[in-house]
Amino acid sequence: MAGDRYFEPHVETMPRDQLRARQQDRVVELVEYAYGNSAFYRELWDEHGVHPRDIRSLEDFQERIPFITKDMVRAYRARTKDPFGGLLCVPPEELTSVSSSSGTTGDPEFFAEIWEDAPPLVTAQVRDLWEVGLRPGDLVLSPPGTFRNFMDGGYQALGAVVVEVDTWLGKMHEVVEAVRTYRPAYLQMIYPQLVELEHLADKVDLKEAFSSLKGASCAGQPLSRRMRERVRDDWGIDVYEYTSAADTGTAWECREHDGFHLWEDTVFAECLDIDESGSRDVAEGDVGELVATDLDNRAAPLIRYRSEDLVRLSRGTCGCGRTHARMWVAGRRGDETLVQGRSVVLRDIWQAVEDQPETVAGVFQIVRASREVDELRLRVGYDPELTGDVEALAGRLGKAVHERTGVEPVLDLRTEEELLQTMTSVAKFPRVVKS
Repeated sequence: MAGDRYFEPHVETMPRDQLRARQQDRVVELVEYAYGNSAFYRELWDEHGVHPRDIRSLEDFQERIPFITKDMVRAYRARTKDPFGGLLCVPPEELTSVSSSSGTTGDPEFFAEIWEDAPPLVTAQVRDLWEVGLRPGDLVLSPPGTFRNFMDGGYQALGAVVVEVDTWLGKMHEVVEAVRTYRPAYLQMIYPQLVELEHLADKVDLKEAFSSLKGASCAGQPLSRRMRERVRDDWGIDVYEYTSAADTGTAWECREHDGFHLWEDTVFAECLDIDESGSRDVAEGDVGELVATDLDNRAAPLIRYRSEDLVRLSRGTCGCGRTHARMWVAGRRGDETLVQGRSVVLRDIWQAVEDQPETVAGVFQIVRASREVDELRLRVGYDPELTGDVEALAGRLGKAVHERTGVEPVLDLRTEEELLQTMTSVAKFPRVVKS
């Protein structure tokens, strides 16, 4: 029976030794299952001289099973013309749906799903929505699904009433009116929509409009410190960020807002230092690459999948009482830019941009043809209603970026609306672009 804080208390607060034992049992079963049913894994593991009989513990698994990457799956798909990249472990007629990723970092990835089996998004989503405060009978304002399937299954599994509203970009005025009309308890948003609300804030009493919300979620982009304060203090919204658990599901903040919870009964997560000589576990709290293994996906599981996400992990008990690991995302492996040998990272630029009143929303991009460049080209979006002198803003912004990074930027200033229209993904605003 769900309690006040936990939807599944026995799982969410499971002792770490029991959780690890469950992971080990599942991993041993998974390796045998994938080898017998996935052409991709059978070919890869045969090439590495690995057989399921070799894997009897998590230690064996980490030592013997090779990593996989998106590019490896794409290459297999291109070579064999198999639309599932060789990952599919069941006959196609057993699938409920095939959905896609947002495609921010390349061609969209496609996910084969069997929803009645414990689909990753729903499994995590119900626990996380319960923590937000959503309860049976509550109304939720839901956008039409466009990738990774509809989220309505999670809402309905919890007992919430779904109100379908077009919440896509450019529609936030209508969304505010819908919230006033239906008084939902929960609203799902993405980062660019918060930028739109910023422009409505002087025309609409957003605190009054959103007063019915127990919480709202935001994905697709990390919230800057100032944007989070604005949403919480000025608009009265308790916003919960969530992110990808390396394409095995999602990881959400709890009410403590101190890291993203990984549901470790659904994913085996490793935080590793990986280079040409091999891989090593990083010390707890240090940054490493997130490598994830699906534990609850019998359709097309990802096994030792390199996410390219750089994260910190903690397996200490959270202030909320949950025992599952938390992660903090430091960035993506490919986002560091070398300008004449000097390292420039996104967080330094972000801080410089959000310190200017006209660019507080933090809408910017690094424009580069390769990781190593001769000059730092930045495209930055500004709020035209707050900007009287664009040249003066450029001077202040250039100085601030130089102070943070040691590099003099080449700036291309555009309105936030114009810059957000360059989005190539349905959900995410890319921070590093080629042109």
